Amino acid sequence: MNKTAKADNLLFITGKLAEKSLHQTLLQIQADTKTPQFKYRVEQIGVSVAALMTPEMIVRRLKDTGDAKKMILPGLCQGDLSLLHRQYGIPAERGPEDLKDLPQYFGQGGKSPDLSQYQVKIFAEIVDAPDLTVPQIVEKAARFRAQGTNVIDLGCLPNKPFKHLPDAIKALKETGVEVSVDSMDTDELLLAGKSGADYLLSLTEKTLWVTDAVESTPVLIPAKPGSLPSLYRAIEHCLKRGKKFIADPILDPIHFGLTDSIVRYQRLRKKYPDIQIMMGIGNVTELTDADTTGINAVLFGLISEMNINAVLATSVSPHAMNAIAEADIARRMMYRAKVDNRLPRGYSTGLNGLHDRKPFAYSEAEIAEIASQIKDPSFRIMVSEAGVHVFNRDGHQLDVDPFKFYAGLKVGDDASHAFYLGVELARAQIAHQLGKRYVQDEELDWGVCGKSGKKAKAAHREAGIKEKREKSKT
Repeated sequence: MNKTAKADNLLFITGKLAEKSLHQTLLQIQADTKTPQFKYRVEQIGVSVAALMTPEMIVRRLKDTGDAKKMILPGLCQGDLSLLHRQYGIPAERGPEDLKDLPQYFGQGGKSPDLSQYQVKIFAEIVDAPDLTVPQIVEKAARFRAQGTNVIDLGCLPNKPFKHLPDAIKALKETGVEVSVDSMDTDELLLAGKSGADYLLSLTEKTLWVTDAVESTPVLIPAKPGSLPSLYRAIEHCLKRGKKFIADPILDPIHFGLTDSIVRYQRLRKKYPDIQIMMGIGNVTELTDADTTGINAVLFGLISEMNINAVLATSVSPHAMNAIAEADIARRMMYRAKVDNRLPRGYSTGLNGLHDRKPFAYSEAEIAEIASQIKDPSFRIMVSEAGVHVFNRDGHQLDVDPFKFYAGLKVGDDASHAFYLGVELARAQIAHQLGKRYVQDEELDWGVCGKSGKKAKAAHREAGIKEKREKSKT
């Protein structure tokens, strides 16, 4: 539950258009017997759009806060909130970006989950390491680490010399990251182990002699594809000698043994409940033309159920560019859901790339009511299940095709305004088509796949202001 829910006497600051909806939402919250009750007051400070208010504007328009103990502002309110604390002597914090999300903010949707913990270690493979320089390897490793990886895996190539392997291992270790080396060449594996590699991939019962010469932890695979007996023998060899290891039965691609390979993982876990197991997920994420967010979610569900301890992830195909970051979100989400003994729902939106669970915050009727209150020429854009809504004091249009709005917008030769409306209507159309939450002036939330463009929006506004000033001079 949000810490705000524990406070009494809350002061909600809002604008003209949101005031009625805010009152209704707060009444709904108070009607929920499971939510701690609190006293509150709503102060409408005269601005039409709540998101456009600033701390400076609030100070000018709000005389006092009465007996309030905390001030709650619209989530999109910009500026330094410490100004309000200094002025009124009470804490000020932003609420959710959309007031329809207030129930969850106050605990009705459950407390914010703790996603700081996870069980699965991510090995991120640099598949073309021999073709890269040491600085290039370090740079790529830094990107993978930023996405959540724990171990950088240097993938060796058959019949391709990797003369700078020791230097690469040393450079990576100096950055504080663990390193693994993946090779079928025992000479390379020996060199890697002697150079300080923490893990060696992938050893079989026939190449286990390498582990007698180095301290690196081996990752064991079957000597023949799909051969669990050979993997069992390698495991028993390490267990008898007290040697740490990780076992990997190998996950096969779809139509080339995927189902059987999943069964192998299950059998391995049942036979050895306490050993460390790895699953290489790239054969499915990389070799399937589908969004990797969903693939990772399902794979990590299986990984969680079978108590698998590590994954080998890759980010090679352009469609899998965020696969490692997705794996990081998936492992945290599945861990928390497992601990809570719950379905993996409501923990994170990071893997909701194309669709949102609650895309349309307002109904067609609610938007029509808001539109009826508009008294100025500025366009508002909202999205309901019925389509895209565009409205100002001159009228309210609704359609699923933004081109249908052109005649009614009448922006004339105002290029800046026309450009702005074009961008916003395009976002609104995409949100309606895919079923995503749309908030005017905000980018669509693409989860882990999103890239912020807020600076570009600010630059456009500044350019528009400059353009109008220049026009006024002529």
